[in-house]
Amino acid sequence: MKAGEILAFIDLSDSAGTRKIMIFTEGTILKPKSWFLQYHFRSYLPIGDAVKKILNWQQQGMDIVYCTSRRGQQARVIADLLFKYRFPGSRLYFREHTQKYHHLVENIHPEILIEDDCKSIGGNWQMCITHVDPLLKKEIHSIVVEEFKGIDQLPASVEELAAF
Repeated sequence: MKAGEILAFIDLSDSAGTRKIMIFTEGTILKPKSWFLQYHFRSYLPIGDAVKKILNWQQQGMDIVYCTSRRGQQARVIADLLFKYRFPGSRLYFREHTQKYHHLVENIHPEILIEDDCKSIGGNWQMCITHVDPLLKKEIHSIVVEEFKGIDQLPASVEELAAF
């Protein structure tokens, strides 16, 4: 996949700022109702006050985009959850065919990338930022939170978030 190549996404709204925050969904802002439902994505719930936190960043002019682990039509399940729980944002990106997470990040080129540590599925080698081109990686502020613990501890101010 090359920079600028078409990416698969689901439109969430037509509002978009000029500066992007990309947030991974499962494990970062959404979690299962119980461990028994870890692979039943339709049952996922927002973690803590994620919706309020993200709305605050959007109100500061950020374009909020999301990334999901679901591929193809399965991404609709996550989009439905984002709508259901009123997560603000403009798009939900997902991988198709042989695409990897780093392809999405490299093409979207967010100012800030927020994702969880992927502890339950093997750790940092599974994270979006891990395989991003080193030159681009320098331009993306990567924030890693503990899996299923949410983003409540992150700063409310976008400027503080960018330095977190």
